[in-house]
Amino acid sequence: MSTTNTTNPKNTTNTKNRNWTLEVVPVPVADMDRAKEFYVGKAGFKLDLDDEVAPGMRIIQMTPPGSRCSIAMLEGMPVAPGTKVMSPGTLQGLQLCVTDIEAAREELVSRGVDVSPVRHVGATGWEDGKGGTWNSFMTFEDPDGNGWVVQEAPSELSER
Repeated sequence: MSTTNTTNPKNTTNTKNRNWTLEVVPVPVADMDRAKEFYVGKAGFKLDLDDEVAPGMRIIQMTPPGSRCSIAMLEGMPVAPGTKVMSPGTLQGLQLCVTDIEAAREELVSRGVDVSPVRHVGATGWEDGKGGTWNSFMTFEDPDGNGWVVQEAPSELSER
């Protein structure tokens, strides 16, 4: 028996029992302890795990406040088949959403994070200040140069 996805008539695959959830994103860093201090101590992420899973193989996993997706830093782990090694600082554009971008910016600044001003996309490109719905952003980098974007959302994810 096959089922049809009514939102995409061309898709006839049954995905009822196959959710694809993004849960962990690897972040390439040079110094795991320095990065851990940044993400937990400054960016306010929750430390989920800091463990040597096998001799010489360490994983640090952290989760942004309110997120279901974590980041992981790996040391000594073999590269997964079919993947490539990312150099520290090469991950760019990871995006977080908050419902009050100005309060989020104030919090990050008070914790010592170098955060851009709040900006929006306008008629001439990036312009200072808040924009309309879904159009307010700020950026920051971790100590290795991995780049993050924070966007203001009109409501919590559970309410959208």
